[in-house]
Amino acid sequence: MFDELRDRKVVAPLLSELQKIARDLSPVRIMEVCGTHTVTAFRSGLGSMLRKMGIDLISGPGCPVCITPDEVVAGAVDLLIRKKDVILTSFGDMLRVPTSKGSLLSINPASGSSVKIIYSPEEVLAISRENPGKEIVFLAVGFETTAPAIAYIVREAADKKLKNLSFITSLRLVPPPLMAILSSGETKLNGLLYPGHVSVIIGSKPYEFVPREFNVPGAVTGFEPADMLLGILSVLKQIKKGKPLVDIAYKRAVRPEGNIMAQKLINEIFDIEDSLWRGFGVIPKSGLKLKNKFKAMSADARFNLKHKGWGVRDCRCGEVVKGKISPEDCPMFGKDCNPDSPKGPCMVSYEGSCLVHYKYRGIEWKM
Repeated sequence: MFDELRDRKVVAPLLSELQKIARDLSPVRIMEVCGTHTVTAFRSGLGSMLRKMGIDLISGPGCPVCITPDEVVAGAVDLLIRKKDVILTSFGDMLRVPTSKGSLLSINPASGSSVKIIYSPEEVLAISRENPGKEIVFLAVGFETTAPAIAYIVREAADKKLKNLSFITSLRLVPPPLMAILSSGETKLNGLLYPGHVSVIIGSKPYEFVPREFNVPGAVTGFEPADMLLGILSVLKQIKKGKPLVDIAYKRAVRPEGNIMAQKLINEIFDIEDSLWRGFGVIPKSGLKLKNKFKAMSADARFNLKHKGWGVRDCRCGEVVKGKISPEDCPMFGKDCNPDSPKGPCMVSYEGSCLVHYKYRGIEWKM
């Protein structure tokens, strides 16, 4: 099925239809909310093809590593520097985010402390059981996609009474920053591509404020080239008709109501709170925190973490994730900041717009 969605014979008719509609509408600015959409567009060369049609794809706040504020990384760095016998676990990209004191992978931890890259949240439970003499800290970042798995780990740790496991949570919700972007008026947008995997969990209903309050069309899309083009085609048709809505162009995976069981699990473990985002500041009701009954598993409470921002000066990643500038507009892009020497998370993360633009620049879609 995936091969078919990448097949040029399937993609070509979609591009032709897009070109016909775009002639009457261009220029069109569409935000691809999710970093995986950014990867698909530029790795395939569709991004440059669409630009020639007058359709500009604008990166949004859908890279979890990119929007995690410096304060969260600083707290984890501070913990490793001053606390002995800690194993800090997280996903690989998060550990490479630079601060003025270095990344989690480059600092010198306290005696007996170390960093471990994990690929699945469930690994944290095994690490906790295998190291009873260590404090295991999980730096848990992500959106609604990751939240159910992390909620499951918290519940399992509580049920199994794993006393040496705690969490630094930086879990964020996707709809609130969209409200912030559209309300600010700083970024002119004609449409939105909503993230497919987040929408598997939350459904399409949480986005309905966008056409209702801002008259901006949008579509939930998957991550193959044909998926993206179907979503963009839906947005263009909505613009042409003047009838914005939230279309599901990813019906094989997304239902309007989302995954009810996953939502219940998230609500069982977390409360919604006002949260800090890179580039945005505090966004109301945009993050998840552990409920009070799980407070003993909060690394912030257990270790009195010091959340002091140690970001790298002149990094404009915060403006990139808001769609205010493109990566190329940052004076450090490709010069002082590159994949071998990143200055911000947008050049670190696999889904980071700066890394994607740098890595896949010049790639053209070939019919």
